[in-house]
Amino acid sequence: MTGSFIRDRDNLRLTYQLIDVKTDHFLGRGTIDLKYDDLLRVQDQVSQQIIKELALNLSPSEAEKLKSEAPVSPLAYEYYLRGVDLHSQHRFPMAIKMLEKSTEIDPNYASAWAYLGASYTSDAAFEFGGREQYRRAQSAYEHALAIQPSQLDAQIFLANLLVDTGKVEQAVPLLRDALKTNPNHPDVHWELGYAYRFAGMLNESVAECERARQLDPLVKANGSVLNTYLYLGEYDKFLGSLPDQNDSAFILFYRGFGKYYQKNLEQAAKDLDRAYELDPSLYAQVGKAFSDSIAHRDSDGLEILRGLENKIGERGVGDPEAMYKISEAYSVLGDETSALRVLRRSIEGGFFCYPYFTTDPLLNGLRNNPEFATLLNAAHQRHEAFRSKFF
Repeated sequence: MTGSFIRDRDNLRLTYQLIDVKTDHFLGRGTIDLKYDDLLRVQDQVSQQIIKELALNLSPSEAEKLKSEAPVSPLAYEYYLRGVDLHSQHRFPMAIKMLEKSTEIDPNYASAWAYLGASYTSDAAFEFGGREQYRRAQSAYEHALAIQPSQLDAQIFLANLLVDTGKVEQAVPLLRDALKTNPNHPDVHWELGYAYRFAGMLNESVAECERARQLDPLVKANGSVLNTYLYLGEYDKFLGSLPDQNDSAFILFYRGFGKYYQKNLEQAAKDLDRAYELDPSLYAQVGKAFSDSIAHRDSDGLEILRGLENKIGERGVGDPEAMYKISEAYSVLGDETSALRVLRRSIEGGFFCYPYFTTDPLLNGLRNNPEFATLLNAAHQRHEAFRSKFF
């Protein structure tokens, strides 16, 4: 569905088109005129019109899910929409400002609390907000679920927080329960794939993420990447799964990282450097260290990693998957002691992707160290315990 809108004072006109993406044929189009105060009704009217044009027969449970939430202030709703858009662009500090304003105007709007929590969670890692932002995220999710216990976004985002803070075993039941009532919800499948990859269930992770993309090709288009293909050594598939963007530091980092694995070092350095120029956040700084290794500026890369590690420790940043990437960077830069120290923190923090650890070429410099064998065994034990519990 594509569309546009025009606002003239208190009048709003929306024009939409429904297109079959496989054939490029128009399935329907329409115009909706309403007052700005009725902004929340837009989704209802468009969805009902699409149901009519596609001649869909909904089950009672499906029809129930389309019912509107409780009334919300139009101004709060507008701030909410702005916040969601900024969150999708990885502009987390600005998203937080918009969503905090939304909850201030209307504190009973559960969706705003859910996305505020998601923005706090992302800010905790990407912008080094750390433990204080994790605390705020938890509080926001509790607000959302107190208002609306079945609020699906809050459940999904809470599961993400649990994974990022080392509690993947608690996240999986939450997501599986959500699938019982929402079996075709792409975000639930994607988040379950995210949880599985932390635990090293790589084939299961791919299956969930590809199911999500089948249901919605744009699922998590700006907010996440299908890392599991990278961990399986399927680098072409990994790069092919990335959105075609050149203005997102997050996507550019992963594009450069994938090319680094392919040994396309010149292009990898360009993408990693560009990501750092756009936004020197957590992942971009790791990428800059990899770029420094390509340019044989090892001391510069190690300086970045040590500063990054110290900041993460001081502020209580979670994201053990990011810690693993720091360990990889230390390894390729030749600092074996630091690589092992951070790898331990990653595993103990909840990233125990054992099959990836056994094949990751970026850790080859550590494999003869007895401590590496000990860490690999710890990851293996938790991986097997996870497998036994959930599969």
